[in-house]
Amino acid sequence: MFSNPHVQTIFPSLFRRVSGIHYQRQRIDTPDDDFLDLDRSGVSARRLAVILHGLEGDSSRSYVLGMVKALNRRGWDALAVNFRGCSGVCNKRLRFYHSGETEDLDTVISHVVAHENYSELALIGFSLGGNVILKYLGERGTQAQSLITKAVAFSVPCDLESSSHHLARSANRIYLKRFLRLLRKKIRIKMAVMPGQINDHNYKTIKTFKEFDDRYTAPIFGFSSAEDYWRKASCKPFLAAISVPTLLISAEDDPFLTNSCYPIEEAKNNPRLFLEIPKFGGHVGFVRFDSDGEYWSESRAISFLEDR
Repeated sequence: MFSNPHVQTIFPSLFRRVSGIHYQRQRIDTPDDDFLDLDRSGVSARRLAVILHGLEGDSSRSYVLGMVKALNRRGWDALAVNFRGCSGVCNKRLRFYHSGETEDLDTVISHVVAHENYSELALIGFSLGGNVILKYLGERGTQAQSLITKAVAFSVPCDLESSSHHLARSANRIYLKRFLRLLRKKIRIKMAVMPGQINDHNYKTIKTFKEFDDRYTAPIFGFSSAEDYWRKASCKPFLAAISVPTLLISAEDDPFLTNSCYPIEEAKNNPRLFLEIPKFGGHVGFVRFDSDGEYWSESRAISFLEDR
């Protein structure tokens, strides 16, 4: 693996190409009269892995495609969820998605249970998507769907407040500026579809996630402030209640995370939560050059899923 955390983080996004994945798109309705676009790569398996991408990602990101390919190779079907507005089509509601919004994941799982014929279901999430999965499992505790046998999460900002402030530091501005630029594109699309409901007036004054979340995320989703959103959406307070065997992997050199994002005590106190902190890996990086093109994170995830 590369030993530079920024190279680990940026290299896959710029240079990794994953071939051989041919998705079949499926659109499902949500209870609030909106929709979710799901991309499936199947091998006629009885086992399904549901994959959640990170902030402003989608099913075409290399880290999703790499995981899908590795799963298919091991005899798993894969279902990559595009969060609202991330599938290339603007969703119908003003709301989009956030780090702690678990209702859409529940909608996907409920759809799979009701309409598919799988004997086993796994959840895999990256960064924001990992936070959603961990919070979802903690919220449901022992009431989680029995079909869900295991879960894996990578590079999770378990403490959203500390991570948000950390990304505002000068060393991490390159990431923050990119996220804010991508989010503005989404807002402008919504402005065209929903005139008068949202705007980007003086958007250039927004320099931090706090300013973005205070202006957009908090009011749209009913939080009183960015801090209120971060506190209620962070997965960390929910980890103690996870009852499904779950692997959380966050690299020690992750530039997005602070010490409070590594739930060491929570993992010690919950025998179902397994925390691994490799020395290198960056944020959703874990670059490893194998002859088959598989990254370390993909091999490790499937090893955990199949460990009996």
